[in-house]
Amino acid sequence: MRERIFKSSNFHQPNVGEPIRSVVSESEDSAVIAWYVQPGQRISAHLHPVGQDTWLIQSGMGDYQFDASGSTKPIQAGDVVIAHRGEVHGVLNTGNEPLIFVSVVSPAAAGYELKTA
Repeated sequence: MRERIFKSSNFHQPNVGEPIRSVVSESEDSAVIAWYVQPGQRISAHLHPVGQDTWLIQSGMGDYQFDASGSTKPIQAGDVVIAHRGEVHGVLNTGNEPLIFVSVVSPAAAGYELKTA
């Protein structure tokens, strides 16, 4: 039987350089990713050309980039943040504690395009 229950805390990995993308589970339908973003770290602006990325913020806070021009909105623990197909998104941890969240990309083959200014 395929594993269906996971402890997200087992996947969150702090890193000094860039945040680490830790795959919790992946199937044809979706990829579930655990993120641990240290204060001052950033997940660069990107988009998924053929899918959606949903973030479930577990702790911390940050400035969520929601368009290619760099516009941001604050996010924090308890928020659910959705980037629909083709929508630019990224985040900068502006807090004093780690920004910890789980991302669900659907479908798993949603693609990834980095967006630079």
